[in-house]
Amino acid sequence: MARVYLALGSNLGDRQRYLDEAVGRLHAAIGLTVCSKSPYYETSPVGGPPNSPAYLNAVVEADTNLSPEALLQTLLEIERSFGRVRGELNAPRTLDLDLLLYGDLVRHAPDPIVPHPRMHERRFVLKPLASLAADLVHPTIKKTIRELLDGLPPEPDPPRVYPAESLKASDELIGLRALVTGATSGIGRAIALELSRAGADVIVHGRRSHDTAAMVAATISELRGRRSDVIMADLSSSTECARLVDDAWGVWGGLDIFIQNAGADVVTDDARDWTFDRKLQMLLAVDVTATIHLCRAVGKLMKAGRGGVILTMGWDQAETGFSEESGLLFGPVKGAVMCFTRSLARNLAPQVRVNCLAPGWIKTAWGESASDRWQQRVASETPLGRWGLPEDVAAAARWLASPAAAYVTGQIVRINGGTV
Repeated sequence: MARVYLALGSNLGDRQRYLDEAVGRLHAAIGLTVCSKSPYYETSPVGGPPNSPAYLNAVVEADTNLSPEALLQTLLEIERSFGRVRGELNAPRTLDLDLLLYGDLVRHAPDPIVPHPRMHERRFVLKPLASLAADLVHPTIKKTIRELLDGLPPEPDPPRVYPAESLKASDELIGLRALVTGATSGIGRAIALELSRAGADVIVHGRRSHDTAAMVAATISELRGRRSDVIMADLSSSTECARLVDDAWGVWGGLDIFIQNAGADVVTDDARDWTFDRKLQMLLAVDVTATIHLCRAVGKLMKAGRGGVILTMGWDQAETGFSEESGLLFGPVKGAVMCFTRSLARNLAPQVRVNCLAPGWIKTAWGESASDRWQQRVASETPLGRWGLPEDVAAAARWLASPAAAYVTGQIVRINGGTV
């Protein structure tokens, strides 16, 4: 693996959204693992036509097993997908991606040339790069990024800094109260943050670490300006499930959105070495039984009140079959959830809408460490040619929870990049 640094810039259209989405595309790229992202810096354009708009700039730190040539092609393809047309030198653009550093590699030809031949002259590159790796030594100049930055002439117009998680909020869910189970990481965390972006107040459920759950709740409260609370519960226990519903209903006097995202983790850490039977029993307890108990209890309260939305979590390959042992575990378990969702939707209509999210290859903790064989399988089986992200699932959840999906219930919604 090589440690690489990538520069991002945009000065056309919704610059912030383009950079947010570009970072997401880098996360989703096959063979690339994003480690960190700098804040966004707004700077005056360098060169280009007169009166060009100001740029937003950032740097991403990542690990890759792609060759420099393959990485360059990935960057160019992402640029093209954002409507980038390479024409006039330094012309305004929706998105600009540059490879700055590829480990300690030094090469002058062919493209990509690394280190980037002008990076040491550009404050809009060195400033965000220094926020990630100030002590990193330039491979040819033999100075640290901090030293290169300090050596530039004073900036007459200092760059404006944007927070690293500077996301625009909307309000289609304003005033609605949500509970997201399994919201401390991965897909659940992304859904909780996305619902809060849309205006919802969100209860964060976790099982093991109250501190981690509290950090998600703090992000919702501090960065999104919404109410948030934390409830801990072990969903393998029916008693704990009942308590979770009672406690959550009492926080703000009811729920309008319930996302039953939590599932048993039997593929990472110590659980990888469990027997098949032990894995199956845990999946049945958390993914099936808890889903049924929680959704029935919440649905009953919603139907007797002002209605609401329930979303469950399935799996796209539960219907098509999967050739590994995971298919024999997750296939029947998630298939049961999907069948339950359809029946629950009929039982709770018209007051409560119920749908099931069925993700495909999503780059969660397992995907970040997946082997080359799995990386290539994802690329070959997915028409869009990349990993899905937790944020992709969260975007679908946000829509299904909103009034825009008011005529959608009893559906299995696949978020899988077109896999069939």
